[in-house]
Amino acid sequence: MLDKLLILLFTITVISSHAQTCELTVFGKVLDKQTKKPIEFASVYVEELTKGTVSNVEGEFEINHLCSGEYHLVVSHIGCETQKIFFQLSADTTWTVYVEHSNQLLNEVTVEDHFQESQSQEVEVIGVKEMNRQLSKSLGQTLENISGVAAIKNGNGVAKPVVHGLYGNRLTILNNGIAQSGQQWGVDHAPEIDPLLANRITVVKGVGAVEFMGNSLGSVILVEPKKIDKDPHLHGNARYFFSSNGLSNGINFELQQYHKWVAWKVNGTLKKSGDTNTPDYFLTNTGVEEYNFSAELEKQITSKWSANLYYSSFNTQIGILRGSHIGNLTDLRSAFSANQPFFTQENFSYNIQNPRQEVSHQLLKASSKYLFSEQAWVEVVYAKQINNRKEFDVRRGGRNDKPALSLDQESDFFETKFHYYFQNEWHLKTGVQVNRVNNVNVPETGILPLVPNYLSNERGGFLIVAKSFDKLKLEMGARVEEENRKVASISNTVPREILNFDNTYLNYTASAGVQYAWNEQFSMNYNVGLAARNPEVNEMYSNGLHQGVSGIEEGDINLNTERAIKNTLSFATKKKEKLFAEVLLYHQYIQDYIYLQAQDEFRLTIRGAFPLFKYEQTDAQIYGLDLVTKYQINELWLTELNYSFIRGNEIDNGVSLINLPSNSILSTTSWQLPQIKSLKNVELQMLHRYVFEQRNITADQDFVAPPEGYYLLGFRASSEKQFKSIRLEGHLGVENALNARYRDYLNRQRYFADELGRNFTVGLVVGF
Repeated sequence: MLDKLLILLFTITVISSHAQTCELTVFGKVLDKQTKKPIEFASVYVEELTKGTVSNVEGEFEINHLCSGEYHLVVSHIGCETQKIFFQLSADTTWTVYVEHSNQLLNEVTVEDHFQESQSQEVEVIGVKEMNRQLSKSLGQTLENISGVAAIKNGNGVAKPVVHGLYGNRLTILNNGIAQSGQQWGVDHAPEIDPLLANRITVVKGVGAVEFMGNSLGSVILVEPKKIDKDPHLHGNARYFFSSNGLSNGINFELQQYHKWVAWKVNGTLKKSGDTNTPDYFLTNTGVEEYNFSAELEKQITSKWSANLYYSSFNTQIGILRGSHIGNLTDLRSAFSANQPFFTQENFSYNIQNPRQEVSHQLLKASSKYLFSEQAWVEVVYAKQINNRKEFDVRRGGRNDKPALSLDQESDFFETKFHYYFQNEWHLKTGVQVNRVNNVNVPETGILPLVPNYLSNERGGFLIVAKSFDKLKLEMGARVEEENRKVASISNTVPREILNFDNTYLNYTASAGVQYAWNEQFSMNYNVGLAARNPEVNEMYSNGLHQGVSGIEEGDINLNTERAIKNTLSFATKKKEKLFAEVLLYHQYIQDYIYLQAQDEFRLTIRGAFPLFKYEQTDAQIYGLDLVTKYQINELWLTELNYSFIRGNEIDNGVSLINLPSNSILSTTSWQLPQIKSLKNVELQMLHRYVFEQRNITADQDFVAPPEGYYLLGFRASSEKQFKSIRLEGHLGVENALNARYRDYLNRQRYFADELGRNFTVGLVVGF
């Protein structure tokens, strides 16, 4: 009986094995997401079977002899973000895979989510591939290679982005769709955002802020995590990075999985660096420590109703150059002309001592979306942000552990948006928003606060309409916003008394844009916008030492609201997927422009000697151009050239505005190979950057004349290797390869020290 049973089981097994013929085929085509044109030499790989192929001149590929089952298709190409697609195979299947090739090669971008409908905005995108090359960089440093974007710094540890000459409150920075709320006043307060928690950074250069609450005068920066892939398997990646200058080490990880009952994703970063160095000396006390985390849950409740919960935590400790804090007036004047900062140590150290900063930022976002139909939906969002900042000065009497500045800020934000697509190609988007910000000084410093306590309540609404024709796309938007701000300040006179201020601001903003494509080779974009920005609390009420920038700041309670009009006009041309060129012209007039002006005065306090700065106001204009050219010489060689020109001056007397970026040129030559043996997407790059001297600043506008122009040479190399279900990506680089000695005009520490010397970088990404 047992023998018969074994024979039966064996027969069933043989029959089943013959039935599983493994003769299924996956056909496909790889296309450019924007142009819909085929991508040749794209690598297409089934990771479960370690087999694959390469797309032909028509972008087509074919993989044969597959069994029924679940697979992951990995598609990669030079200059593209690698895609992993999960699919279940039960019959011959045809796939069309769209890759974002143009935004890397030819700089044409379709922006998802918030700007999906916008047709008239000038945008540039940094994706995961470029972010992997700059793993150790902050948000401001990551954006510096974009034409028209710079970074204003306070040493190497603090950098905030500058777009067309504007930074800080004049930019809207969206952290996962929420306007970042923190201590954004001051050049030493960088955005509390970890770029590695995101998958995409978008810079909108036009006037795209109508949809968003806040004081922006135009440009928008979006930091966006990618939606969770609909893949039931556990996937993720781990990233390690090292920089020789500062002996910086860091790791980042991401895990995600999709379930029908809930989809989840977690992300975390740890960074630690020590004293950086110039070509000649260490920059003592410039270490940075950082630990960040995010978690996200997505739930498809019904076919029409979905919900999302997101949390992120950013935490950092930053050392401020010890040589920027001087004890007396004589030494301060000497420090401005010294070749080397005071207090410079000869040995490297990871120690972070006073002066230093401790900053944390928490964001909780809950959103829900309901589809009435494919053409109409409503979205509701609530977000809470908590920001804590402590600044520690060099203090006497054993008080170094007591902060000189301690601020807590809480904000509560609510919005609802409605979208509707009409059958005649009209699109409508409208919404209302409410935001409450409570900023308080924690009474632990023992000194008068730099900025007072305040409570701000904002209410606003917007309307955007867009229309698409054959070659023409139009967009118009308008916004109204009211802010009430209650401030409790402390008088400068003795005896001290509380001074209460109650200010209400009502602003109207608007924008309009048009895009016209004459043909596939030539297009034009024009955008115009009216915007307003209320004077910030620090600009009106600052009174004391701003430790982070080593200066004393004084505000002006009589400052008016800034009102601006910005025009952008761009022309783009391309030829046979070989040549791309775009020039963007812009002009912005700002009535009552607020700026921080250096005074011809130094003040000696019990905390040391410091230069004096005051907030002033004038009518001004900022104008310039961004030029981007890219030429694919042949299948192996690509060359790129970016040029940024900017000018700004007061309207009445023509005096140049301070703290504007210098003109710059960035040239990149790339050698690219789809495959060398088992290595894929091999790329070698040589980078040339020249920053011109800022020649328009007069001697009485600053304590020190602008530094000379400088040239930097850099190299980068990268490649990928697939190990069945593991993808390995490696990056090597060297910055300032010639070890040039220079100072940058937009770095406040240029008063005391040179910029960083040669820096070798290593990055390793493991994806699974």
